[in-house]
Amino acid sequence: MAFEELLDKVGGLGKFQMLQMALTFPSYMTVVCHILLENFTAAVPGHRCWIHILDNATVSGNATGILSPDVLLRISIPLDSNFKPEKCRRFLHPQWQLLHLNGTFPNMTDLDMEPCVDGWVYDHSLFSFTIVTEWDLVCDHQSQKSVVQSLFMAGMLVGSFIYGHLSDRFGRKLILRCCLLQLAVSGTCAAFAPTFLIYCSLRFWSGCSAVAVMSNNSMLIVEWVRSQSKAMVITLIACALSIGQTMLGGLAFVFREWRTLQLVVSVPFFVFFLSSRWLVESARWLIVTNKPDEGLKGLRIVAHRNGMKNAEATLNMEGLRAAMQEQLEAAQTKTTVFDLFRTPNLRKRICLLSFVRFANTIPYYGIFMNLQHFGSNIFLSQVIFGALTISARCLALLVLNHMGRRLTQMLFMFLVGLSILANMFVPQEMQTLRLTLASVGMGCVAAAVTSNSVHNAELVPTLLRAKASGLSMMASRCGAALAPLLMTLVVYLPSLPWIIYGVCPILAGLFVFLLPETRNMPLLDTIQDVETK
Repeated sequence: MAFEELLDKVGGLGKFQMLQMALTFPSYMTVVCHILLENFTAAVPGHRCWIHILDNATVSGNATGILSPDVLLRISIPLDSNFKPEKCRRFLHPQWQLLHLNGTFPNMTDLDMEPCVDGWVYDHSLFSFTIVTEWDLVCDHQSQKSVVQSLFMAGMLVGSFIYGHLSDRFGRKLILRCCLLQLAVSGTCAAFAPTFLIYCSLRFWSGCSAVAVMSNNSMLIVEWVRSQSKAMVITLIACALSIGQTMLGGLAFVFREWRTLQLVVSVPFFVFFLSSRWLVESARWLIVTNKPDEGLKGLRIVAHRNGMKNAEATLNMEGLRAAMQEQLEAAQTKTTVFDLFRTPNLRKRICLLSFVRFANTIPYYGIFMNLQHFGSNIFLSQVIFGALTISARCLALLVLNHMGRRLTQMLFMFLVGLSILANMFVPQEMQTLRLTLASVGMGCVAAAVTSNSVHNAELVPTLLRAKASGLSMMASRCGAALAPLLMTLVVYLPSLPWIIYGVCPILAGLFVFLLPETRNMPLLDTIQDVETK
């Protein structure tokens, strides 16, 4: 914890930290677009079966020219329980007798029907093309949309484990730069994917790198910031995510064709890769991994940029070794992910933090990945939710500073669960009320995630922070991968996924009480710090 003293000398929140954030925030905002991209690239437009007498230009233009499209649709497509044309079935033969029923509705089960063997006709009024219309992911193939979303989240799960370990071994900056390039390449290639299988593979690869871009960007900022400003900085990072969510709504409104939108959110990562060369590696990580010379060089850079000329002149190896003797001795021992579970206090913290992160992520993506469930205008919903989460995260900062880490998380988690469960009892016709409750839930879950991120950073030592962050991200990605798959349960009970989305945060809120309070406490550097505090 002596690093806090060194950080105070060189400036714990100054011009350097502002520049570091300016370099990382653009990639932070854009990576969120990738995470939520399937809200738009995999949107399901209105659709019906292709009909020979209506959609074949030659037939509809000659033989049936005296009949309107509505009439041809009535005799070719059966009606569902809401008296709207079925999306997945058509009559085997045109039912001309339906034209003479004078408004009555016959028993459709008595008529011969067949699936859409000739394909579908899609409503292109909202989107020019999506992956759903490209590869016909409707009816019997509709579950494949959830598979795409889950594969991206599974990629984040795998990436959090692999890159979390590599970040602790080779540094935050190097792994971040590799992942920025990986995301740029995989995202750009996905825009030109010729088949659904190749698209899924590239999205999985994008997910692997996206999680490292988020976690390493965060560590390169947080590990350079003084203890008193950590909550504010982590909240600013979370607000960058919300700005990215809002930005995605605007981009999707402008670019309605999925390949174009995919390209627009991927190409900027080539620029982010080039600009990341000016980032400064975490001196805290360099010192605790037995690289004091490089750490000292980083501290001098920070002192220079923050205008601390006296500190720049007095920083030397003798002073560094005297201030961080304990950390340098601990650095002689190589760490593995298993060290997170060897000591009782750290093991308890990791298990509880992972479960809370898992339970928070399920309702977060459950709401965000099902925007069509809350209203017809998903562009507006995306922008509203993004803007709302910015306010909610700022509110979380105020509550964190006054109520502490534990009570803040418990409060917001309970509100998330209650708002989701209440929405189950609101009829589909009351769209305004449904959107309002969903917005409350979205705001509260964003505040809960922000609070958890602050608490997580303060409970884990620097020596294992990237590994712990990777493990936390794994738990988060398990929840994120599970969230879209839970929607497949609607075939058994339409409200079942929403019951799970609502119960999980309430249950997790109870477990938060078992974690220690960390408000105004300095960051921990070694495992010994955790066990003795």
